Amino acid sequence: MSAGAFDDWMKTVQAHVETALEAYLPAASTAPHKLHEAMRYTALGGGKRVRPLLVFAAGALTGADTRALERAAAAIEMIHVYSLVHDDMPCMDDDDLRRGKPTVHVAYDEATALLVGDALQAQAFSVLSEGDSVPPARQLAMVRLLAQAAGSGGMCGGQAIDLDSVGLSLTLEQLERMHQLKTGALLRAAVVLGALAGKDLSAQELAALDAYAGAIGLAFQVVDDVLDATADSATLGKTAGKDAAANKPTYVSILGLEPSRILAEKLRNDAHQALEPFGEQARRLRDLADLIVQRKA
Repeated sequence: MSAGAFDDWMKTVQAHVETALEAYLPAASTAPHKLHEAMRYTALGGGKRVRPLLVFAAGALTGADTRALERAAAAIEMIHVYSLVHDDMPCMDDDDLRRGKPTVHVAYDEATALLVGDALQAQAFSVLSEGDSVPPARQLAMVRLLAQAAGSGGMCGGQAIDLDSVGLSLTLEQLERMHQLKTGALLRAAVVLGALAGKDLSAQELAALDAYAGAIGLAFQVVDDVLDATADSATLGKTAGKDAAANKPTYVSILGLEPSRILAEKLRNDAHQALEPFGEQARRLRDLADLIVQRKA
C-alpha cells in the first residue's frame, strides 16, 4: 500500500470512529450536563486513534462487519481515554496538558475528572455489549477480553507498578513487564477485538496476532520514551520531559537514547515477521507497525 493510500485509509477510519464516538457518548444536553460535556470534551476531536486503527486493520483479516468494528473501536478508545483522564490527575502524573488542550481536572475539576473516567469505562462495556452483528458467544468473549486487558492483570496493573517504581532502578525485564501490562495489554486487545469482530480465531492465528501485538506494544512505549526525552510539548501535545523530571524508569534511562531507537526498529521488524502467515490481508497492520515506530509525536 502506498503512503497516500494508507493516509487515506487512516483518515477514513478516524472519521468513522469520531462519528461512532459522537453517537455512543451521552449528549451534553442530557443530565448530568457537566459530566456528559466533560466526557465529550476529552473523548472527541483529538488523539491519534491508534487503538481504533488497530481494530479496523485487524478486522480486515477476518472480513469483519463495519458496525461491529465501530463498536469495538469506540469501546477501546473510551477505555484508553478514561485511563488518560485518571493518569493526568494530581494523584498520579499531575499533568495539565493532554492532546494539546487542558486536561479534564484543569478544564473542569478533580471530582469531575474522576467521574468522567468512571463513566467512560462503564460506557465502553455498554457499547461493546450491544449490537447484533456478532454472535452472542463471541461478543461475550470480546467483552471479557477488554475487561481483562483494562483491569489489574492489564492496564491498571501496569499503572500500579509504574507508580510504585518511581525513583527505583528496574531491570530491562521488569520495565518490559510493566509496559506489557500498562500499554501492551490494551493494544493487544485492539488487535484481537478487531479480528474477533469477523470470526473466531484458530490457535495459530491468535498466536501470530499475539506476537504482533507484543512487538508493537513494546515498540509503542520505547518510542514514547524516546519522544519524551527528545521532543517538545507543542509537538507531543502533552508535557515533555515528565518521566525524567519524575525520576521514572524508562527505556532511555536504562538503555540510552540510540540503543532505544535500535530496539524500536527491531520490534518493528518482529511485528512484520509475525504477520507473514496472513499475507497481503495484513498490510494495514504492517503499516501501523511502521507508523508506531516512525511517528514524531
